[in-house]
Amino acid sequence: MSPPPSPPPPDHMLRQLGRTEGDADTLRILVRDQDTRRLLLLRALLDAADAAPTTVCPRRAFDRLHQDWALLEKAERADRTAVRTVLLHPLAGPWAQRCLRGLSGSVPGPELHADLDHLSALAAAAAIRAGVAFTTRLTAHDGLLPLPTLGALRTASGPVGIAFSEGELTIREADGRPPITVHTQRDGTAGSADPRWLPVLALPAVLPGAGPVPLDDVDPYRTEGGGLRRHGLSAATHIDDYERKAWTESWSGVEPLLRIGGEHRLTEAAVLLRCLVPLGPPPGSGPIGEGAAHCSGTRREAFGAVLSSKPATPAYFASTLVHELQHTKLAALGALVPLHHEDAAPRHFAPWRSDPRPFDGLLQGAYSHIALADYWQRFALGAQRVTHRDLAWAEHARCREQVGAVLPVLAGSAALTREGRVLVNEMITLYHRLVDCPPPAGHLARAEAYVATTRVIWQQRNGSRRQ
Repeated sequence: MSPPPSPPPPDHMLRQLGRTEGDADTLRILVRDQDTRRLLLLRALLDAADAAPTTVCPRRAFDRLHQDWALLEKAERADRTAVRTVLLHPLAGPWAQRCLRGLSGSVPGPELHADLDHLSALAAAAAIRAGVAFTTRLTAHDGLLPLPTLGALRTASGPVGIAFSEGELTIREADGRPPITVHTQRDGTAGSADPRWLPVLALPAVLPGAGPVPLDDVDPYRTEGGGLRRHGLSAATHIDDYERKAWTESWSGVEPLLRIGGEHRLTEAAVLLRCLVPLGPPPGSGPIGEGAAHCSGTRREAFGAVLSSKPATPAYFASTLVHELQHTKLAALGALVPLHHEDAAPRHFAPWRSDPRPFDGLLQGAYSHIALADYWQRFALGAQRVTHRDLAWAEHARCREQVGAVLPVLAGSAALTREGRVLVNEMITLYHRLVDCPPPAGHLARAEAYVATTRVIWQQRNGSRRQ
């Protein structure tokens, strides 16, 4: 089921986005469209269950789906915002798409029953957040019972009884051990003294009035279908108390560093960022420190999530958010209005990748890198310490030269739509603004040599495929 068509954003908003900016009103247009798509996806899931044969969705599973849906509706009547926090959680997107694919097939996949059981967990989490009392039985899989956005119970696979009333969640395992008590707080967190409970860490809001940012290391769908290795990312990881402290300390330094990049950097983090998913360090990476290996990414089906290994410093944490939130922003804009009609053939040189890129990937990469070039230039101009300034100029020069190498391809495409042309023209305007304040000559020379060398290596490897 497709959402009703949304009107394209007006030109002044497109120009903001083309400069990798966007005020709160502009960004909320993207958010509203993505939220509508998510809710329609969930409705389509229920419709697919109604239409599925009993060989795919047995009567027991069908009845349970409708019971879960009824609990969701009851919770929404009590507190609509609380329920939307769960249903619009980024990691519910990959689950819903996988579940819909399973229900739409003629033969059920081996994981479909676990996927259908997850709706029960979502409904329970929504009811808990809404303060609705209930008693039900959930099913743990792979030794974990997740309650999305709240945490997870480490337990044997199988049925688990839960009851919730007046802020207290009681969990009874099938093995007869003493029940586990989990207390929910007004800020949406859920804690327990029992080590079997794995809470989701809530990082403080970027700006007053924005919501906290979950650091979700327990949701079973956080990397589902993400193709991490194909994109050079490490696997998702669980973090211990020491690592939680390290993430929290690094996060505490992000807000002032984002502010260096301009108020729009804080605004996009406050409006777009809905959760962080910790990844392990990249394979073969060395000790953590400035310049240490790092990987990060986003997923179109998980709007608002940023997947990242722990950044070495708050400055790299801030730049990771700048980079990844551009992908979030541009993907949402592309879903709202077509930006081009190029095909998906991987043929283009991109200095940040060793493989040929499709046109859309080239546009995505250029967009995120020009935002980074802008961010690091502002950082360099505002840095007090020489070492910080040199690092920022080096990052700026590299990103600027990378973007300069591909802008002609983007600008020369006859397949850009009118909206895409506005976007690319504003990217060109931003690029020229960056050139007006060049980095020190040494940094620029090294960046030029880096991009030139990258192009030669790419041509040697992919010459027969280049455009």
